[in-house]
Amino acid sequence: MYIVTGGAGFIGSNVVAGLEQAGLGPIIICDRFETDDHKWRNIAKRRVHDIIRPEDLFTFLAAHQGHIDAIIHMGGISSTTHPNIDEIVANNLRLTLDLWSWCARNRLRLIYASSAATYGDGDNGFVDAETEAALDQLRPLNAYGWSKHATDRRIASDIAANRSTPPQWAGLKFFNVYGPNEYHKGEMMSVPCRRYPEIVAGQPFRLFKSDRPDYSDGGQLRDFVYVTDCVSVILWLLAHPSVNGLFNVGSGKASSFKQLAEACFTAAGLAPNIDYFPMPDHLRGKYQYFTEADMTKLRRAGYDKPFFTIEQGMADYVSNYMSQSDKYR
Repeated sequence: MYIVTGGAGFIGSNVVAGLEQAGLGPIIICDRFETDDHKWRNIAKRRVHDIIRPEDLFTFLAAHQGHIDAIIHMGGISSTTHPNIDEIVANNLRLTLDLWSWCARNRLRLIYASSAATYGDGDNGFVDAETEAALDQLRPLNAYGWSKHATDRRIASDIAANRSTPPQWAGLKFFNVYGPNEYHKGEMMSVPCRRYPEIVAGQPFRLFKSDRPDYSDGGQLRDFVYVTDCVSVILWLLAHPSVNGLFNVGSGKASSFKQLAEACFTAAGLAPNIDYFPMPDHLRGKYQYFTEADMTKLRRAGYDKPFFTIEQGMADYVSNYMSQSDKYR
């Protein structure tokens, strides 16, 4: 039995699809739906054994102790501009640490979502070291990044103090993930997901202007990673239970937003048409201008599959999902 928290969300629903494709199950989804018409569609094709509410999670765990293979914890608040810090703490930090403690006590494997937002502006690099000293140097730019970072630091302190840990654990520092089933995320959708309907309607692909002299408009660099690669890493970890640690999950290569836009136009069979607009005031000083995952640690652990290039990822995303009447995985 595999439990996927946030299993109807973006990365979570892709994990559910990956587990099913790999023949792993039964699959239990822990999530909320409310009035979101996209989230149920994210899992409509899946063979789901059960769906539980987040408030019932620990009751379910206690009732099924001994029958659970692993928890893949993708649930939480992913918005970098979410205004309620108490909600961020409850959903991102508190729940993860409660699951960490439960899995340590009950000897259950745990894979959880961290974030590249923990690296802040990148002045201290993008190396996924998990020592307390290394983590102490990072300065996230927003409450979302801080909540993930605070969780990573607490886990690092448990390990340094030789406290009990889950029999396998992995914290995954996801970089800029894009791909199918992100349609419910509103302003937190990836840029190509937001812009694709506009460009096929003949409008320009709109990008932020740069407000730094060392970056041209559209020249801001991010490590864009296709969600299929994120799922592949998680499945690999499940198949290698001796691998533990905090790991970057990115492509390992930074691409500019202009390159991303051009790849989207190419995949759509359209000539590039890019327009630039000023960065909103609320993002100034909180915007990452460069991210690039150092993938050395995961490679040394044994993960050897190639990652999608931005051109390959956009070709698959546009051809098999966004251009289709059924765009869900």
